[in-house]
Amino acid sequence: METFYGGFKLIHYKKGEVILHAGDIPRGVFSLVKGYVRQYSISPEGEEFTSIIFMPGDFFPSIWAVHGSEFLYYLETLTPVELRCVPRDEFLSSIKSHHEMCFNLSSKILVRMGGLMTRMEHLVFGNAADKVTSILILCAERFGQKSGQGVELPMVLSHKQIASLVGVSRETASVEIKNLEREGFVGYKKRRIVIKNIEELKSHSLLR
Repeated sequence: METFYGGFKLIHYKKGEVILHAGDIPRGVFSLVKGYVRQYSISPEGEEFTSIIFMPGDFFPSIWAVHGSEFLYYLETLTPVELRCVPRDEFLSSIKSHHEMCFNLSSKILVRMGGLMTRMEHLVFGNAADKVTSILILCAERFGQKSGQGVELPMVLSHKQIASLVGVSRETASVEIKNLEREGFVGYKKRRIVIKNIEELKSHSLLR
């Protein structure tokens, strides 16, 4: 993947920039080199739902890349981002002819699907506290970086963005995060959430 994408120019985005809008025709298939990007949709009432957070090594938009389907989501940077863009026909030709690359991309899609299925269970079965707690654990396990205080998320996630990951209101997410902070399960370091002990936090969530 690095060899294939390495020949294409780096593209830089600042934090908070929209890479693609719903309905846009992508100019190619993006490979994320540095930073984090969220994929979200907006309801007719204006509510956001974040479906995926992409990390370095991920590629998008995958459905459009493989099937050419209309892209119905927004892609917004959560941090400063570096990525490369490959024309779709070159991308398809490459995965068809390189089995290792195809396997690598398939593995990433399956991992992403597993995470979405877990979140769907929480949306159906969990209460607000379970939903917020579980998404913090999932983010820490997928993106977290160990520090002296615990596991630190590498990006700043606002309460609104956390709410959009689990389908609750911003006010509800704020209350639940404050509760976790008061109980000593989470803290902050330069506005980034730190999970102090994942195993203890799991005992308070659907992931136990």
